[in-house]
Amino acid sequence: MKKNFDISLVDPLLFAGSNDRNIKLIENKFSTNIVLRGTQVKLDGKKDEINIISNIFDNMISVIEAKGYIEESELHDFINSTNLKNTILNKENIKDKIILHTYKGVVCAKTNGQKSYLDAVNNNDITFAVGPAGTGKTYQAVACAVAALKNKIVDKIVITRPAVEAGESLGFLPGDLKEKIDPYLTPIYDALNDMIEKDKLKFFIDNRVIEIAPLAYMRGRTLHNAFIILDEAQNATTIQMKMFLTRLGVTSKAIITGDLTQIDLPKKNMSGLIESINILKNIDGIGYMDFKSTDVVRHSLVKDIINAYEKNEKANNDKK
Repeated sequence: MKKNFDISLVDPLLFAGSNDRNIKLIENKFSTNIVLRGTQVKLDGKKDEINIISNIFDNMISVIEAKGYIEESELHDFINSTNLKNTILNKENIKDKIILHTYKGVVCAKTNGQKSYLDAVNNNDITFAVGPAGTGKTYQAVACAVAALKNKIVDKIVITRPAVEAGESLGFLPGDLKEKIDPYLTPIYDALNDMIEKDKLKFFIDNRVIEIAPLAYMRGRTLHNAFIILDEAQNATTIQMKMFLTRLGVTSKAIITGDLTQIDLPKKNMSGLIESINILKNIDGIGYMDFKSTDVVRHSLVKDIINAYEKNEKANNDKK
C-alpha cells in the first residue's frame, strides 16, 4: 500500500527532527519505507503499519502545533503505544492539558486517562489515583505540585510514602528511617530533577520548601497551604491512611497514588488505600482516578506484561 501524508501545518524540519532523526526512529520500528519530500511524506508498506504510522504523524503534528516542538521521549511514547486511540490527538486538548513548563520542556497529559486525572486534581482537594506501573500517577502528581508551587498557589510541597519495602529489609540499611527510605524515593527525585533546575531544587529541599519524608514523620502535623503527595499508598495501613488524610490544612491539596496489585503489607493487614477509597468515594471534594493498562506510556511490552499478569491472577481467583 502507498500513501501520501501532508505535513504542511508544521515546519518539516521540526517534524523530521535533526538529521531526520524522528523519521529514522519510526522507520526502525516498522518495515514501511518513509520518504519526506517538502511537506509531503510518502509511505510504502503494509496497510496496518501505514495506518499506525499515520496516527503517529497526527500525534506529532498536534504536539508541534501546540508546543512548537516535539520531544524525543514523546515520539517514543507514540511509537511504542499499542493503543493510539487512547493518546491525545488534538492540539486544543494538548494546550488545555499542559501541566508545567520546565527548563527541559513541557509536562502534559499524554493519554485520555491522564487528562481525566488532571481534571480530577484540578476539581478536587483530595484525589486518589490507582493503577499499574507506567501510567504516570506519580510523575503527573509531582508535576501538578511543582506547578502549584511555581504559580504561588501553595507555599510548599510535601511528598511521603510508607516505609514498607518490596521484599527487602530496611533494617540492614545504614542510617535513620529517612536515610533508609531515601533509595525507595528515587522516582520522586527523578521527577523533581526533570522539572526543577539542580541548584533551585537543592535550595527548595534545604529550606524545606520541598519536603520528602517517610509517612511516619507526618504524625502530629497540620499542613497548611501545601501540596501533599502520598506515593505507594497501597502499603499504608488503615491507621496510617486516616492519619495522613487528617493532616490536610487550610488551602491544601493532596494526591494519593497506589497500585493495588503491588501490596507489600503482611497478609493479615488490609491495605488502608482500599478501605479509604471504599469509605470516602461519595464525599464531595474527593476525586478518584482508576488507570488502566491502556494508559501505560512506557514500552509497549509493559502493557502486555500487565495484561498477562492480570489474566493470570483472574484465572487463579476463578479456581478458588
